[in-house]
Amino acid sequence: MSVEVKQLFNNIWQNYLQVTPSAEKIHQLLGSGNDVINDHVAYRTFNHEKVNIDKLAQHLLALGYKECGEYHFEAKKLYAKHFEHQDDTLPKVFISELLVEEFSPKVQTIINKVIDNIDPSIVATPELLYSGKHWPLSYDDYQTLLAESEYAAWLSAWGYRANHFTVSINYLENFDNIEDVNQALKDAGFALNASGGEIKGDAEVKLEQSSTMADKAKVEFTDKTVEIPSCFYEFAKRYPLDNGELYTGFVAASADKIFESTNTTS
Repeated sequence: MSVEVKQLFNNIWQNYLQVTPSAEKIHQLLGSGNDVINDHVAYRTFNHEKVNIDKLAQHLLALGYKECGEYHFEAKKLYAKHFEHQDDTLPKVFISELLVEEFSPKVQTIINKVIDNIDPSIVATPELLYSGKHWPLSYDDYQTLLAESEYAAWLSAWGYRANHFTVSINYLENFDNIEDVNQALKDAGFALNASGGEIKGDAEVKLEQSSTMADKAKVEFTDKTVEIPSCFYEFAKRYPLDNGELYTGFVAASADKIFESTNTTS
């Protein structure tokens, strides 16, 4: 693994931990003090030419990543791609983008104001991937976004950071199935995302996934500071294809439910 790639993911991880303290505890719980291999890291963005998937992906392609799959989420109005490195111990990267034009004029205005505040010079550097929020946002605007798209509200509140990391169950020493991982998490007091069932997918689609519900952390809006859902931790078990190699793609129906790990609950 090149020093450059290692440094990038270390920076992304440290930035993620700032608002996801549970991740450190889960890391210890599942890795028993050893390092864990991450299956993938996920990002959210907008489909605006200034910050679309390609703009985020350029920093991965420069480090040897390749584009591998695309996905559509019609109900949530999202499009996504995933990227892989030939070193399979490096995390895949899943980047989704919000189809801004499919929302109300009110929501589009808020999002365009957000995008206008992003300095193009940060987009041109890998630091974008752990740079957070670059714009002022009022709590009222956050609520307006939340009414139409939890995804848009989360992204506007938190900016550019990993939405989640994902433990690869295939590489864990002390667990070999997702049921045992989920049970260990629940026994330790972590709440799991139950949307569509705690386990999304199965051996037939070659991928099983589960996730915690997001931690909560404070966001400074222009008019008040409020605690809202931040980031979460996901767990993935992959199954071999007929050629014996592990499936490396994603299952849109499962990912659709994983997005709900950052939902605000009353």
